[in-house]
Formats: sequence, C-alpha cells, structure tokens
Amino acid sequence: MLDPKLIRQENATVVAMLARRGATVDMARINQLEEQRRELQMQVQALQNARNQHAKKVGHAKASGADVGALLAEVADLGGQLTAAESAFNTVQDALQQLLALIPNMLHDSVPTGKSEADNQVVRSWGEPSQFNFTPKDHVELGANLGLDFAAGAKLSGARFVVMRNQLAKLHRALAQFMLDLHVKSHGYTEVAVPFIVNGNTLFGTGQLPKMREDLFAIDGEMNYYLIPTAEVPVTSLVADAILELNQLPLKFVCHSPCFRSEAGSYGKDTRGMIRQHQFEKVELVQIVHPDHSYAALEELTSHAEMILQKLELPYRVMALCSADIGFAATKTYDLEVWLPGQNCYREISSCSNTETFQARRMKARYRDTATSKPELVHTLNGSALAVGRTLVAVLENYQQADGSIKVPAALQAYMGCEVIV
Repeated sequence: MLDPKLIRQENATVVAMLARRGATVDMARINQLEEQRRELQMQVQALQNARNQHAKKVGHAKASGADVGALLAEVADLGGQLTAAESAFNTVQDALQQLLALIPNMLHDSVPTGKSEADNQVVRSWGEPSQFNFTPKDHVELGANLGLDFAAGAKLSGARFVVMRNQLAKLHRALAQFMLDLHVKSHGYTEVAVPFIVNGNTLFGTGQLPKMREDLFAIDGEMNYYLIPTAEVPVTSLVADAILELNQLPLKFVCHSPCFRSEAGSYGKDTRGMIRQHQFEKVELVQIVHPDHSYAALEELTSHAEMILQKLELPYRVMALCSADIGFAATKTYDLEVWLPGQNCYREISSCSNTETFQARRMKARYRDTATSKPELVHTLNGSALAVGRTLVAVLENYQQADGSIKVPAALQAYMGCEVIV
C-alpha cells in the first residue's frame, strides 16, 4: 500500500504513475473521501475537547454544590454528537482504505514505459539457443513416452493438471532439491516450510487481496482461507506485525511449495502442456532488507535465480518489465526467460521483484532504526528460483535426443543417479 501522505501531498505524481501503468483508479473519489475524512477528524477532535471541558465543569460544579443537571444534559448531547461523528468518520475511513488498497505500487525511475509485454526490454542474455540436427519436439510430445500424463491429470482434476510418473517424477523432485541445496549452501538462504493455506489478512499483506481475488482458489466454508498462489505470501508474512532489530537484516528465506492459481485472466492462453497449470511447484526466494540496500538485493536475488539456469546450462535472457506489464505490488521486476526449442521462443521461468515498503506497510513489517530508535518500514523482495515445472519443460526440450531420450544435465546426475532418461 502506498503511503497516504504521498497520495495527499503528491497527488499528481501518483496520477502520473497510474497513467504509466495503464491503471485506472478513481482518484477523484479518493480525494473527495480524503477531504471528508479530514473534516470529520477535526469534528471528532473538537467534540472530544468540548466533552472533556464540560466534564471538567461538571466536576467543578459538583465540588461547589451547584446544580449539574443542565451540564450533564450538555455532556450527554455532546456524547451523542461524538458517537455520530465517530461513526461517520469510520465509514469514510473504511471506504477510503478500500480504494487505497486498489492503488498499485509506485514505479522505479528505471522501469521502461510501455503499453504491453512487447515493450519489455532485454537486459542481458546467457548462452546460445540450442541447436539440433533433427526437428526438436516440445515437452508434450517428448513426455508422452516418458511419464507425462495430461489425460490422467484431467481425469482426476480437470484441465491444466498433470500426473508425472517414473523418471519424470524423479526429475521434478531432483530439480526442486537441487535448487534448494544451491540456495542454502551457496547463497546463504534459510530454508523454511510454511502452510499452503493462508487467511485473507495474509493475502492482503502481500497485495493479492483485494485486487487479485479472482485468481485465487478460495476454500469453501465460513473460514476465510485460501490456497497459496505462491510461497511469497506466507514466507514474506513471517515478518508481519514484527519490529526487527537492525542486526537481523537482511533476512533471506527459501521455500519449496505448491502454488495454486485459477488463471482467471488467462482464458485460452498456454493451454497446451505444463506452461500454465492450476497447480505447480516453485522454489521461492524472499529477502527482507534495509531500505538502503533493496536495489542491490534485487540484483543479487536475480543473480541467484540465474545461477540455477547457468548450472543447468539452459540458455536464457533477463527482461526488465515495462510499466504496463509489471506486477501490482512491484516497483521494479526482472523476468528470466528460458529458451524452449520445442516452441522456438523464450518463455518466462522466473520473476524477481522489489516491492520497497508496499507490502511492509500493509503487513506492518518494520525494523528499529538505531539512530532514532523508531520503527521504520523494511523493504521486501521476492523471486522464483525457479518454477520447477517450467524448468522440467526446459530440461526436456533442451536436452532431448533424436531417439526421444533426454540427457540429464551434469548438475542433476548425482540427484538422478543416471545420465539419460529413456
């Protein structure tokens, strides 16, 4: 959530940011409610002061033996006015907060302006697209004889689910284990295991609610529970309502979890194969850092995701997302796109974002400033490192052989116990 002071004092800046994003928020209504809020707040304060002054007069009158009937009536009348004013203030405040919760984060100055994902910019590339002396197949064709069973997934659950068997199930598990080991042993992350079901407050804190409610899987019933769309939600929320000491920063967490997304906004998109599933797994990185260090942390976190692709020797490129394609909570995002020869294109396999104080303000995540001893908001960052299913797709397509077998990347051979999947 943006700082309300920013919206009040730099309204034109916020409006310009919304225009860059192509976002629509009723700023006129927000400004109107803010004016009403200020007026009602002054009215409440004035009534509180008046009631307190009358209460003192009642005390003095009683002490002198004077009749206090008229004064008590005035106090009661002021109390009624105060109750009505407080109720009106709370109503306006709630309406204002609901609208403020729909405003996306400010953009970093380095974010390129654009109208769609076509305007994202290539920052760097690594490796050359794989070349074959035969026509490469995509992962759906390759997986048909190796244990990738979309029919079974559809029978059990419906479209956009898959069952993996035999060596492909083992490869999927090996990839997740490899990612976790690298991030813990080489990059200094603390591994955490978290619930896969969270409440609405937790999703509000990280920015998924209320804006992206339609993309969530809500659990039916009276409880306010949802399946997690990403481990970013519960892992970042570990510091909700906390005041950290400065020497605790940075905090670096890694978590392997399933993710559940309704994909409500992507009807008809990527329906073939494993690229866009309702249930998939990710290894997620989260950093909680001092505000002065968050952009250095974004570069570091992105490099940690890149290292997975480099160790697996998968060609990729790093994209700076433009203003129209960047996520709701992010100030700046890098996407990693891996080369898929079966599709003859690069496809997203990771997003790494800095949200600055946007999530921290919503979840009240702070650190204690040593100079002032006052609590200040931390900066939060997150990134996929990597999406496990999409990495499996990339391995299948880049390491395929003419006979349909798959060479096992050197980095995974110790996990797999073999050099070829047949």
